[in-house]
Amino acid sequence: MKQSLQLRVSQHLALTPQLQQSIRLLQLSTLELQQELEHILAENPMLERIDDPLDHSVRLLADGAITPGAASATTEKSGGDDAPAADGEASYENGEAGDSPDSGNGESEWSFDDVARTGKSPDDDNARPQLEAHHVTLREHLLEQVRLTMHSPRDRALAELIIDALDNNGYLEEPLEEIHARLPAELEIEPEELRVALKLVQSFEPAGVGARDAAECLSLQIRRMPKVPLVTRRMALTIVEQHLPLFAQRDFNKLKKLLDCDEEDLREAQAVIRQCNPHPGAAFASDSADYVVPDVIVKRGKNGWQVTLNHEVMPRLRVNALYANILKQNKGEGSLNSQLQEAKWLIKNMRQRFDTILRVAQAIVDRQRNFFSHGAVAMRPLVLREIADTLGLHESTISRVTTQKYMLTPHGMFELKYFFGSHVATEAGGEASSTAIRALIKQLIGAEDPKNPLSDSKIAEMLGEQGMVVARRTVAKYREALKIPPVNLRKSL
Repeated sequence: MKQSLQLRVSQHLALTPQLQQSIRLLQLSTLELQQELEHILAENPMLERIDDPLDHSVRLLADGAITPGAASATTEKSGGDDAPAADGEASYENGEAGDSPDSGNGESEWSFDDVARTGKSPDDDNARPQLEAHHVTLREHLLEQVRLTMHSPRDRALAELIIDALDNNGYLEEPLEEIHARLPAELEIEPEELRVALKLVQSFEPAGVGARDAAECLSLQIRRMPKVPLVTRRMALTIVEQHLPLFAQRDFNKLKKLLDCDEEDLREAQAVIRQCNPHPGAAFASDSADYVVPDVIVKRGKNGWQVTLNHEVMPRLRVNALYANILKQNKGEGSLNSQLQEAKWLIKNMRQRFDTILRVAQAIVDRQRNFFSHGAVAMRPLVLREIADTLGLHESTISRVTTQKYMLTPHGMFELKYFFGSHVATEAGGEASSTAIRALIKQLIGAEDPKNPLSDSKIAEMLGEQGMVVARRTVAKYREALKIPPVNLRKSL
């Protein structure tokens, strides 16, 4: 077999590092983007963030080392003709290229004026920061009551043993027998002592704490309610202690037969039970709420609904002038040259990311104007391909843009994917959005008679009267998605 050399010319597509970075930045959420930037800033000295609260020039000014005029002169000197940050690709501040931090419209100017006017920095010794109050846990709340009510060390230890066995909702899920079995025999603790300690804990606030199940929790609270008629209290206790499953299923006809009462008496007992809290310890939970920062904001303008970028989530980046001058003096020698190119790529890709988000968000608003004017019932069907064809982008790009990106509207905060949905055929031959169908179902259920709630079949018929062909199982699926209970659990006296 003869060996030979051949020269072939071919074309193929390849993802350059710049394109890979652009795709990765586009699919990141706001929080993930900030984390990615912190990682890049730590590795690339050629890149700096102007809106960094630890910016050196702002800290010098706050300490009184320089005056506002000197700070401006220093910034102008560092941003002269020799600094690469002056070109259009080397800076990105609030979505615009080439703006310096003290050009008259930036955030740094406000910081300079504020410090110069007050003469104090945020870290001044005289400043009084707002501190978060100490969060009291359920265990701490109960132990404080133990300290105030019990004097015997043995009684305190047994009460603390019961308190340590409570879960976050205030329930004692572990049987007393198992707790007693774990205790050392030399302590000579009798099971009756544990039962007495449990009774003492159940007398503490919040009412219902220390219960072993939901029935006991409700019973403890009903017994401590003031100004409840004796007959109503007894009926409420009978319901929660003996017929709680029937009450949960709202089988009121069977309850009236078992209790031998009329509808008015049962209604009064139901009102008492509804005042109870089935999770008495949940108020002491320390779960913090998750907040979502919008990427775009929608407001009504003279020309209709307009979309603007949220500048609070847009990082202000530029090339470090000091390292850029060093690189220029060394005529591109060393690893700084590649890091300079990477910094320019990042600034350009960051600008492209926010421009794409703005374009997609405006295209969505243009097609969902009725939603912003009339609410969810006016939502129209929309698919990714429609936005992609309008903007000349690929569907995968639209999918990346609309994932974990949020829009602040007069109707609330929504993920961009919320405005896309399937369609349901209408009798007139048109289409209705599934989001609009869900909003109509929620409206119909909200306006129903509590004594005679609407079934899924009835809701499907009412939607059919409005020209929307929806099957009963589809109504049930949308109702469950809205977390609305079925008809038997919505019925009341």
